[in-house]
Amino acid sequence: MAVGLGPLPDFHAITGLRLGVARAGIKKPGRRDLVVMALEEGAQVAGIFTRNQFCAAPVLVTREHLSQAAPRFLLINTGNANAGNGEQGVADARTCCAALADLTGTAPNQTLPFSTGVIGEPLPVEVIRNGLPEALDNLAENHWAEAAEGIMTTDTLPKGATCRLELDGKPVHISGISKGAGMIRPNMATMLGFLATDADIEPALLQSLVSELGEQSFNRITIDGDTSTNDACMLVATGRSEAPRLTADSPHLNAFREALKAVFMTLAHAIVRDGEGATKFITIRVEQAASTQEALDVAYTLAHSPLVKTALFASDPNWGRILAAVGRAGVPDLDLSAIEIDLGDVALVRNGGRAADYTEARGQAVMDESDITIRVGLGRGEVNDTVWTCDLSQDYVTINAEYRT
Repeated sequence: MAVGLGPLPDFHAITGLRLGVARAGIKKPGRRDLVVMALEEGAQVAGIFTRNQFCAAPVLVTREHLSQAAPRFLLINTGNANAGNGEQGVADARTCCAALADLTGTAPNQTLPFSTGVIGEPLPVEVIRNGLPEALDNLAENHWAEAAEGIMTTDTLPKGATCRLELDGKPVHISGISKGAGMIRPNMATMLGFLATDADIEPALLQSLVSELGEQSFNRITIDGDTSTNDACMLVATGRSEAPRLTADSPHLNAFREALKAVFMTLAHAIVRDGEGATKFITIRVEQAASTQEALDVAYTLAHSPLVKTALFASDPNWGRILAAVGRAGVPDLDLSAIEIDLGDVALVRNGGRAADYTEARGQAVMDESDITIRVGLGRGEVNDTVWTCDLSQDYVTINAEYRT
């Protein structure tokens, strides 16, 4: 039921990074569910993680390992989140890292573990251990599509993006995959996102880029308002391109940043387009706010309103629900006469009430579309911000009611 989400692209290989996938049988037999990403020596890794205080064991271990050693492997499993498992969960994540280290001759803290799936169930360590040889046996630079499938949970389609650009006449490549369809209101990134480039990037700049672009993309999407325990978004730079090294004052930085941003945005939007039960892709644009927080308060109030989301699913131009949500967003001392609300190119609200030229037929025409923009002008300042979300359908309830069965 993905909204306007097409097939995966033909990924550009990232020299210095190989991907291997196994059918380990973690939750369901026969499906790809274990991914290994192997990094050549010299690769740099930066990341952002969930702010959920019940963060999963692999998040804790990955943070720890990043502070201790240069990563050589990323180990990702689906079917089990290894969250809510206390100290045993941490021990299990470390055991999986040690198992991969034994097979590859690396140190356990050179593996970064990631998990996604059901919360509160013990990680099937032996199943994962037994699947590692298969994943290592098929390591290849061109296995991005297989890896995109191998990290899915309730996603209906794999998600990926890729691009090529030239810096100082030398090619640079960026490829990435993401997963997520429910429990999505990232408070850092998506449930899982992995991006890589062959650019040579200063380590501090790499962390700055993933933080900055994650904030603009994955931190502006929401399906249901729930922040996962397992959110992680990682950016790898292998440094194998012949292009000049990127630093904070590099003349090529802006071109690279824009290309990387486009990949971030594509991966983030793909999550919304494949939201559980989604039939509409909704852009909520708040303009003329006094602050970023004010703009986001309004945008997220709209994005999380069950009444607004169900009206969108029903293609019902019930604009009163949108007006009511703006009014309860917590913005102090709103000048109602200054507020403008548009549905696509149709004016809904002007001068504190329904726009004079609004008609139900015009509103209905917009609501019948699969991609819809809601614009709110607050008339209070110069800050603009955007959030992306989807509608709320009966299928969302069914998917989550049956998630563990």
